[in-house]
Amino acid sequence: MSSKSILVVVAAVAASLSCQLALAQASSPTRAQVKAETRAAEKSGALAPAGESVTPATGTPASGSQLTRAQRKAATRQARKDGTLAPAGSTQKADVAIQKQGTDTTRAARKATTLDAAKKGELVPAGQGSPTPTK
Repeated sequence: MSSKSILVVVAAVAASLSCQLALAQASSPTRAQVKAETRAAEKSGALAPAGESVTPATGTPASGSQLTRAQRKAATRQARKDGTLAPAGSTQKADVAIQKQGTDTTRAARKATTLDAAKKGELVPAGQGSPTPTK
């Protein structure tokens, strides 16, 4: 290719890009327009809450519980007596089933196993996660 044809191609590409940029800038709203739209959305309650929410919040925020603290505590005590109180922490069906199985080792046997593992250096320090692989 000759230098003249390269120059023509470069000029054509530059012209097409400059047209696209000019059109894009002409169609974008100004900062003042964006601020006005945001204020209007805020007043109407159509803004999405901060964070990872995708959908905007509708209506007013929840007004909280209709019960007093004493009523909630009494209901919790009654649920505990009835055995209908959900367990704290994980409430997966498999976890609950494992908890109900029980164990056939005694406390003394578990303590002995733990002491053995401590002597061999096999215990994981608190908060360190999974045990390190052995060689």
